[in-house]
Amino acid sequence: MAREALTNARGFGRYAATLYVIAIALSLAPVAAHAARRHLPYPSLTTPLEIGGSQYTPVGWADIPGWSEDDQLQAYKAFRISCKPISAQQQPPADPKALGISLRDPCRVAKALDISDGAKARAFFEQHFLPLRISRLGEGEGFVTGYYEPVIDGSRTQTDVYTVPVYRRPSNLFVRGFKQSSASLPNKGEVFRKIGRRKLVPYYDRAEIEHGKIAGRGLEICWLKNQTDLLFTQIQGSARVRLEDGSTVRINYDAHNGYPYTAVGRILIERNIIPKDQMSMQRIREWMDQNPDGANELRRQNRSYVFFREVQLSDKDEAVGAQGVPLTPGRSIAVDKSLHVYGTPFFIEGELPIESERSKTPFRRLMIAQDTGSAITGPARADLYFGAGAEAGRVSGRLRNNMRFAMLVPRSLDPVARGRKMPLPDARPSEKIAKLFPQVDPLKDQKQKEQTNGAKPTAATAAPGSRDTASAKEPAKTAAPTAPPPSAAVAQASTPVAAAKPVPLPEARPNPKPVHELRRQRRYRDYLRVR
Repeated sequence: MAREALTNARGFGRYAATLYVIAIALSLAPVAAHAARRHLPYPSLTTPLEIGGSQYTPVGWADIPGWSEDDQLQAYKAFRISCKPISAQQQPPADPKALGISLRDPCRVAKALDISDGAKARAFFEQHFLPLRISRLGEGEGFVTGYYEPVIDGSRTQTDVYTVPVYRRPSNLFVRGFKQSSASLPNKGEVFRKIGRRKLVPYYDRAEIEHGKIAGRGLEICWLKNQTDLLFTQIQGSARVRLEDGSTVRINYDAHNGYPYTAVGRILIERNIIPKDQMSMQRIREWMDQNPDGANELRRQNRSYVFFREVQLSDKDEAVGAQGVPLTPGRSIAVDKSLHVYGTPFFIEGELPIESERSKTPFRRLMIAQDTGSAITGPARADLYFGAGAEAGRVSGRLRNNMRFAMLVPRSLDPVARGRKMPLPDARPSEKIAKLFPQVDPLKDQKQKEQTNGAKPTAATAAPGSRDTASAKEPAKTAAPTAPPPSAAVAQASTPVAAAKPVPLPEARPNPKPVHELRRQRRYRDYLRVR
């Protein structure tokens, strides 16, 4: 009976304890729920606009000089050409860009419109875009250069006149993330040469290729007269090669060897060979023609080397840009592919030496981003395409000018409107905690009390090993003959000082006895109580 009563009492105690725990949990549940609601993470919101290393400001159309005077019809036609690959995209681009896939909306509208004059084209851009003044951080202007499609003489076979090969992409050239059968490879990043199945080493540089490292492998598309023609073809990224029979071979960029591009013009400026204000592609070509040995050394300072592919274009067709669409002379630009999306409109305004080297021709045009280049880096950096031929080469060759950029952003990415919807962060919790739990400095309080009571610091308030501690050990020599008032002594003795006490170490974890021994002892005690 006694054992049964004891067992029931013990079971009731466990039951009561369980009820107590449940009651506490239920009482804390609303607090936990409120805390969970209060500290939920913010929803994942895309930022209105984000372009690395840039600054941009919304502006009005009337604040852009030359906007209303430009004939945007040609820009509208170029934009519609860019809309074909944009509309064909099924998924967002792999690399995050500022505009993403937002150009699909204006492209959908442009596809349904039949615009034939500049005023309607201007109205289209004003209705579906917003202008942003854009530049590199800390700068007010951007920078432009020019490029064109060279027309050079060549041959399908090697002769005594045509001795410089134009190579297609080698089969042992490897870029991580791309198949060797890819239509085109990026113009930046590391490029390797496969040795066997696994070993990768950097690809040959310009000097090694010019010395014949890949010669005799059947990679020759055609042959040119000299290395200077090939260098300028590689800088421009495309060319029209006129053959001896009157036909034309069209070649376009396909890959590079992985080395960064080094501007030979900058080297000539640094060596004080050509003044900066006289630098142009024509001056570079003239100097190379007059200094063959120096040209070889200068050319190999640029270790980058470009490989081409033959494209089936007629003489009437324009060169194809990196977006895969034909370029429009005077309306197409090359931009930094890592920052911008192909098809983005840019209004570029300023003065350029178009008519002559010293002229300041007003240039205020809406341009469409359809190409890229390894030397084109930055948010407000563009290469203006001027078409094919010698005249286009002369104009583009003397362009190195600061210009002002306005990027046209689809209205769906209005940074002002979307910025209003972004939630504000909570107030810093440290401010609330500081009000509830004010910080106290024990040593400062102790000094204030001592100054109020007129007493000197005691040994308890002095730092161990200091001069104050040493003097406190000899009160007979330094202290006054009269003792301090009892009240002050009691106050000093009763005031706790946290800084003087060492931090206590945690107690050792107890080593409980095995469970079966505890149960055996408990049963033996119960047995004695019953007897």
